[in-house]
Amino acid sequence: MTIRRGKRKGEAVAVLREETRRRLETLEWERALIYKTLVLTGLRKSELASLTAAQLVLEADPAYVVLDAADEKSREGSTLPLRHDLAADLQEWLAAKAALVGSEPGTVPLDPVRKGLPADTPLFTVPAGLVRILDRDLKRAGIPKRDDRGRTVDVHAMRHTFGRLLSKGGVAPRTAQAAMRHSTIDLTMNTYTDPRLLDVAGAMDALPSLPLAGGPQGEGIAVKTTGTDDSTASRFAPKFAPTIGKRCILESIPVETGEEPDTTAADRPLAVSACSRKRKDPLTSAVSGSRMWAALDSNQRLLPCEDSALTN
Repeated sequence: MTIRRGKRKGEAVAVLREETRRRLETLEWERALIYKTLVLTGLRKSELASLTAAQLVLEADPAYVVLDAADEKSREGSTLPLRHDLAADLQEWLAAKAALVGSEPGTVPLDPVRKGLPADTPLFTVPAGLVRILDRDLKRAGIPKRDDRGRTVDVHAMRHTFGRLLSKGGVAPRTAQAAMRHSTIDLTMNTYTDPRLLDVAGAMDALPSLPLAGGPQGEGIAVKTTGTDDSTASRFAPKFAPTIGKRCILESIPVETGEEPDTTAADRPLAVSACSRKRKDPLTSAVSGSRMWAALDSNQRLLPCEDSALTN
């Protein structure tokens, strides 16, 4: 409808024949489907151009497209699942193409599954100048050709969009690699994933909550977590686990021997050293029958563990 020459150049006021209008509307529909298929499958331009009606299996659940090995970059061949909405769009598109083919005189239906559409019918007519056409469409849609990092938007950029949508949708990296048909996970995660589109804030929200115990201002939390709060410390730790570098801690523990205690040592406790240093000092045998020992000197004073000997 746009006038190309004259005083009214650039105005979309030209009157079109109905046949021309229908043809252009069909072209518009096809172009939109090309862009949508590229974004939602990750197909390359040449791979999309190679697809025929027979390579689409739209009646299955999920629907899929079979890519021949000769048409794939890796020359291995692939089966690509399709989104339900994209499969529905493609099915409607093929039905419309079949109706157009069936309306042509002398047409012989070759594929009953496709309602008269020949099996070798190309899925899309992908023009050789699709990059130039995309540039016009980008301008019409108000999308800049280059982004803030100087990267250009072209047909292959839609494959990048496919990879980044997978990442943003939370798809596992190994699954995204298979969907993009990459040989290495590094190519998927580093080349086709934009770090700026990753939902890091959402990842933080996925972490578990860790409620704190204590007062309104969090009083007492620090001492409890560091173990300096006596109310939570074990009553055995200071007695049996002396700190290296400090003097030994002696603790009196009464011992029941089953014999008559020595009356001269009835009030004398048994002092057990918790010193971590091991010594092989000789032990004297009991003379009076008492089995209570203490690391004491003659004046009943505790001796340092390094200078003491167990005596009767």
